[in-house]
Amino acid sequence: MISIVIRTLNEARYLAQALEACRKQVDAGPVEIVIVDSGSTDETLKIAQSFDCKIVHIRKDEFSFGRSLNLGCAAAQGEFLVFISGHCVPSTRDWLKNLVEPLRRGTAAYTYGRQVGGDSSRFSETRLFLKYFPESSRIPQEGFFCNNANAALLKSQWVEQPFDEELTGLEDMDLAKRLWNRGLKIAYCADAPVYHYHHEQWKSVRRRYEREAIALQKIMPEIHVSFLDFIRYYLSAVFMDFGAAIENRCFWDKCGEILLFRLMQFWGSYRGNHEHRKLSRMAKEVYFYPKGF
Repeated sequence: MISIVIRTLNEARYLAQALEACRKQVDAGPVEIVIVDSGSTDETLKIAQSFDCKIVHIRKDEFSFGRSLNLGCAAAQGEFLVFISGHCVPSTRDWLKNLVEPLRRGTAAYTYGRQVGGDSSRFSETRLFLKYFPESSRIPQEGFFCNNANAALLKSQWVEQPFDEELTGLEDMDLAKRLWNRGLKIAYCADAPVYHYHHEQWKSVRRRYEREAIALQKIMPEIHVSFLDFIRYYLSAVFMDFGAAIENRCFWDKCGEILLFRLMQFWGSYRGNHEHRKLSRMAKEVYFYPKGF
């Protein structure tokens, strides 16, 4: 059996599309879907119930990305664990088969699939998708990059090494590094694509990159981002995005958005890289939850 584990918090906008796409997969074998919900107040749970999903609840004050996944994995019955975000929609009917295939063949212990932006995605984020999720597969790949917005893992490996529940993000890269250090392989499956939708306010974009940079301090402590690095990375990314926008004939529509997105990305990364204190409970809620929760 394959267990698809989906973390949700008010994901009604795309969840029905995602679950419908999961139910239409071909040649994948028996599938169950486990929803790990952290306090949705919209139609998320009603949608999950309509698709006969197994629902696991986690309280807001207990939430971390790793802990929520561990709860979902513990509730899952499958030999293969598949992770997608509640705002990711599989775009092909063989997505699941292709994502799990390296696990079945024994060529990898952890896989991740391609992510592409939707019609409403920000221009710079689609550029990041192109960078980290190219058109060609790497089975196995070099290094331990991985992304749980679209990934699959052997449950036997999760039993031995569950996700780190203290990290503020990048729990996928942390586990991938631990597997990689043991000589196991990570695979990138370009033929297992999803549409990844984000509708964040600018402050949320900054917080996302900030908490990921905080987590990266534990995973790769050798990485240091200076203020000069922030300036260099920001200017170079803006310059490259401007060139791509001109090539795509959308410069005037996208130039302001590009400036803001890249500022939030690299300012958040710079701040998080210099954040060495242990986050308090209140600060964690600021990072993990949008205003009003």
